[in-house]
Amino acid sequence: MSEFTRRYSPAAERNSQPILAALQAHLPALGPGPEFGLITAQVLEIASGTGQHASCFAAALPHWRWQPTEADLDSLASIDDWCAGLPNVQPALQLDVLAAHWPAAPGLVDAIYCANLLHIAPWAACPGLMQGAARHLKPNGALLIYGPFMVEGQPVAASNQAFDADLRQRDPRWGLRSLSAVQAEASAAGLRWMDPLSMPANNLLLIFHRP
Repeated sequence: MSEFTRRYSPAAERNSQPILAALQAHLPALGPGPEFGLITAQVLEIASGTGQHASCFAAALPHWRWQPTEADLDSLASIDDWCAGLPNVQPALQLDVLAAHWPAAPGLVDAIYCANLLHIAPWAACPGLMQGAARHLKPNGALLIYGPFMVEGQPVAASNQAFDADLRQRDPRWGLRSLSAVQAEASAAGLRWMDPLSMPANNLLLIFHRP
């Protein structure tokens, strides 16, 4: 495969280890089982981007079967290249979070992970993600969303203000989302939410559960 097929994101490189630590603490617990010494469980990743997160997390969590997806067909080859040789990563599939149905999703899953999507997509991606998670998560399954958000009652970091302005200039449909609006969409889809986790560089990890 050509070296130009593999895409690279410096931000994904920087944030992969802090996110991995949070996932290890908050992914649904697994018990003893036949594969890799633990029961194998399924993670669906939405908007896998370059594939760096899938590669990092699947290598560190071999007892999780990872299904990367991306709406952009041109990204699938990069994801597969990053994850080459990892037996617990399935070939990347095309999935549009705005679609009413997700035929690429592997039935019911234990967790859904999504990073840095909601601020670079139309607002409809938020209810689409929440409703898709409600359809595809097993009971007590977790939806984990990483990225920058506007938190009511808290000052917005200068870097996030500048980032939000740049996004809205590039596309008026984009921009940092209100945490309360995201939580409202989760509640409307029947998901329960925990207090968000603070992450480096003024980001948050939002965790929701299907009852």
